[in-house]
Amino acid sequence: MMTQDWLYRIFASRHRWLSALATLAACAVLAVGVGFLLSELGPLIAGVGMVGLFLGIWMLQDIEVAYWTVIGVVCLLPFASFPFDLGFTPTLLDAALGALFFVWLLQIASGAQETFVATPLGLPIAVFMLLAVGSFIFGLGHVPLALGFLQTYLRRFAEVMLSVALFFLVVNTVQDASRLRRVVRALILGSFISALLGVVLYIIADQISADAVIQALSALGRIGYPTGPGVLRYIRDNPELPLRATSTAVDPNVLGSLLNVTLAISVPQLFTHRPIIPRRYLLPMLGVMALCLGLTMSRGSMVGLAAALFLMAALRYRRLWIILAGTLLLMLLLPQTQELVSHFLEGFFVEDLATQMRMGEYKDALILIRRYPLLGVGFAGSPDIDTYIGVANLYLLIAEEMGLVGLTSFIVAMGAVFIRFWRVRRTTSPRQSAAESQQVDTDTQFDATTLEALWWGLHAGLAGALAGGVFDHYFFNLDFHHSVTLFWLVVGLATAATELIQHRSTTRESSPSS
Repeated sequence: MMTQDWLYRIFASRHRWLSALATLAACAVLAVGVGFLLSELGPLIAGVGMVGLFLGIWMLQDIEVAYWTVIGVVCLLPFASFPFDLGFTPTLLDAALGALFFVWLLQIASGAQETFVATPLGLPIAVFMLLAVGSFIFGLGHVPLALGFLQTYLRRFAEVMLSVALFFLVVNTVQDASRLRRVVRALILGSFISALLGVVLYIIADQISADAVIQALSALGRIGYPTGPGVLRYIRDNPELPLRATSTAVDPNVLGSLLNVTLAISVPQLFTHRPIIPRRYLLPMLGVMALCLGLTMSRGSMVGLAAALFLMAALRYRRLWIILAGTLLLMLLLPQTQELVSHFLEGFFVEDLATQMRMGEYKDALILIRRYPLLGVGFAGSPDIDTYIGVANLYLLIAEEMGLVGLTSFIVAMGAVFIRFWRVRRTTSPRQSAAESQQVDTDTQFDATTLEALWWGLHAGLAGALAGGVFDHYFFNLDFHHSVTLFWLVVGLATAATELIQHRSTTRESSPSS
């Protein structure tokens, strides 16, 4: 704050010569910096660098900008990295998360945040992190001693731990309903843009020119993305089989996992009194996101989303049954969806190669877990040449890396989330919400049903991620840092929503009018 006051006194000085001199000096420094970037790195990288500088300064003023940046990278450029080497190649997500934590630490150091909010979930999540560190250290005993490998191993593990720690940042910085609404809205918008891009690229590749899409996606090679014909993905990687949507997520299942979570978060907004996105925009957005999810052919993500929607239909939003029944009927009857239905049936009856390979992974994972049942083998690799780390199942992967102790700690942490969910849902009953639907909070400027819809959606998104984790491994995988970030961001936001609802309930009960 003192620095800001000092700069203001210079640039807004009564002495015009001093203001003019300071402005000229700032312009000169900026011009030299831009010229250097243009000559050394080219216009594209220079432009990105200037945008990054602007965002960095803006983040220092408002932590929500840092949230938006993290969400934007997770949704739109999840695998992007900087085009230079610092002994390692930093990613955009590393920078965005680092900036978010830096701004939070500045708030703590400056006294803007005086108390640390732990919540009842803080202890089980901290235990989970400590067990992960223990498994990481244990795993060092059987990894190659090559310096490059150890650096990569350590960096990726540190990234995942930073993403888990994001939970604590969220519950300490999202303490009012307005900020919760804005962060969730940014997540929905980011996912929609990714889905829209995925649909457009799919249509161009399938109907117009596959080469044009290959060229467009290969242009991202300068920031660490793959290039060449492999950027287009097909079922079983066979170009004679149906194309799968990827957007900028590289893998269709990665894109599917994002849409699984964000669709579940978005759907309750259809039924609330004041949705965070107007319905005239929300409906087409959900349509595009659902279409893109279908085009990914990601069966695990679709099953996860179905589980989340069934949860909400059974416990709260009864009209969802009509939507679910209509969607199922359309999938069974429309000619355009028959390939997707066939793809599902092949997986259900274990007839396709991908499902058969997945069954083999499950069998191999159980062998590894039986050999190292307590703390697992760490995150780098198996000590035995006849086993390996890697299985398309979130829970088996955690058990491989952290043992049954680590898996139990994860299940306890997630169980604590949903135990609180079950208890708090009594205060968000339909009757209670109807009574409060017109009671607008003057601080947050939206009614209680909006907060309720956010709360239901965030828990449904988490349920969808956990259900989809039976078939996918992205939400705790060192190779998919952005998916881990998305998962713990949603855990933090769901917990923040629970804290807000409990606070409102306590305030209502203690008020004289109650």
